Amino acid sequence: MSRATSSARGSAAPASSATASTRSRAPKPARGYFARSELPLVSLAFLLPFIVLYEVGTWQFASDPVRQTEQRIIAFNLMQDFFRLFGATGRYLPAMAVSLILVCWHVARQDAWRVEPRYLLGMLGESVMLALPLLGIGFAATHYLDHYLPLAAAKRTAGLVVLSVGAGIYEELVFRLIAFTVLSFVLVDLMGIKRGWAGLLMVLFSSLLFSLYHYLGPEQFDIRTFAFRTAAGAYFGAVFIFRGFGITAGTHAAYDICIVVLRALV
Repeated sequence: MSRATSSARGSAAPASSATASTRSRAPKPARGYFARSELPLVSLAFLLPFIVLYEVGTWQFASDPVRQTEQRIIAFNLMQDFFRLFGATGRYLPAMAVSLILVCWHVARQDAWRVEPRYLLGMLGESVMLALPLLGIGFAATHYLDHYLPLAAAKRTAGLVVLSVGAGIYEELVFRLIAFTVLSFVLVDLMGIKRGWAGLLMVLFSSLLFSLYHYLGPEQFDIRTFAFRTAAGAYFGAVFIFRGFGITAGTHAAYDICIVVLRALV
């Protein structure tokens, strides 16, 4: 009896320790607005209406039915070109990619499937507030603003607003979420650089790429616009590090929309 009891107790101890270990490895639930608003699922819920707006809006406001063409953000087209390398084609593939990335990230984190609407409203307000400092920088260098938003081909203000939303989503996906993930793997995991220095390098490299990317279209290179866009990319990079993908995409879109509205009013 005593041996059987002892054996039972001995087997129970590792089980309880394993349970405790499992609990210690489980992610702590994020609490409060600033923690919850950074979560992938909350970011997806926040951005999903804007993704739909961009898809519907480009067809409605940034297309030429006679020529059967539509204007798209270059980052969106780059994503489509990437998918074509693997034989995948489709109008909505980039939008599906954004959703799939955030859902997979959410599942990997093992977060709760819960989104509170009040946080989404807070993220909208915060995005507008975070766009204001960049607007201030732009007004301090007014001669940059006429070149910063590469959307002049759209015929109507509504088309510019739609493309601004797309710029916020897809440019931040490429130059912040994806670029930071790749650069973190290279700089931290492969090269062993300390995270503080690696963070600065990630912001610098992604900002330079972000600025150069704007000259893939018809716009000619200009050192003034290049410097301003690099500074804007660094600002978005800092927002991404401290506030996450959803807020960064919202801030980018809010800034571009403010520029479009101000141009229309002036």
